[in-house]
Amino acid sequence: MEHIRKPEWLKIDIGTNARYTETKRIVDTHRLHTICTSGRCPNLGECWGRGTATFMIGGNICTRACKFCNTLSGKPLPPDPSEPEQVAESVRLMKLDHAVITSVDRDDLDDLGAHHWVSTIEAVRRMNPHTTIEALIPDFQGRRELIQLLIDTKPEVLSHNIETVRRLTPEVRSVARYDTSLAVLRQIAKNGIKAKSSIMVGLGETPEEVEETMDDLLKNGCRRLTIGQYLQPSRRHYPVKEYITPEQFLEYKNTAIAKGFETVESGPLVRSSYHAEKHL
Repeated sequence: MEHIRKPEWLKIDIGTNARYTETKRIVDTHRLHTICTSGRCPNLGECWGRGTATFMIGGNICTRACKFCNTLSGKPLPPDPSEPEQVAESVRLMKLDHAVITSVDRDDLDDLGAHHWVSTIEAVRRMNPHTTIEALIPDFQGRRELIQLLIDTKPEVLSHNIETVRRLTPEVRSVARYDTSLAVLRQIAKNGIKAKSSIMVGLGETPEEVEETMDDLLKNGCRRLTIGQYLQPSRRHYPVKEYITPEQFLEYKNTAIAKGFETVESGPLVRSSYHAEKHL
């Protein structure tokens, strides 16, 4: 397939400042895995420059191999029992008002990593009682009892990414199913927790399909949405089919708000935890 040249609006100046340097030192010192680095997030410079980061727990090796994701896949090590306290201490050192936590998929574990999640959220709350939390969770294979464990920790926002439109899900996601993701979000919303999701565009979807996905999310109680450009991490990953213009991203945002979403971040460099504090 012919390579599509990256447009000017996707050029990034990462830059550094004192806050970026301090954030990097904390992440390195505590041997933390962040999706900022493993996911090659284009907003790393901006977010770390503000002293914020999205912590990735459960190790840095995922049991799934989604074609869009740059996280390593394979057989992970057992979860580090000291990780919850490490994350909590790092949140304290960074003086975060709002912490975002995500994880790799741990399909190798009996509980799929749910209890490690609970321990981490509880540790962050114990050490940082005034810090609000967004948990960006896997689908836990749709197991309602495991999802409920996370709901019962009562994070301020509980996110699960639908990632793409229904038609492209089997091509792009290795195990996850579109309807399973909707069921996760529905369970979150029915329990009175703020539900949030994210869509990548540029994978070959149509605007009509994006709108259908918006409708599906709304029907299942999700009122918070981020929309960003898919960027191919390497040549072995799913190819970019199209670079969506900033004008189209603005149109998506206006459409989503008109449909009933409460908060929407939509832009070429937007990622699921971008400006996460606004989704409170």
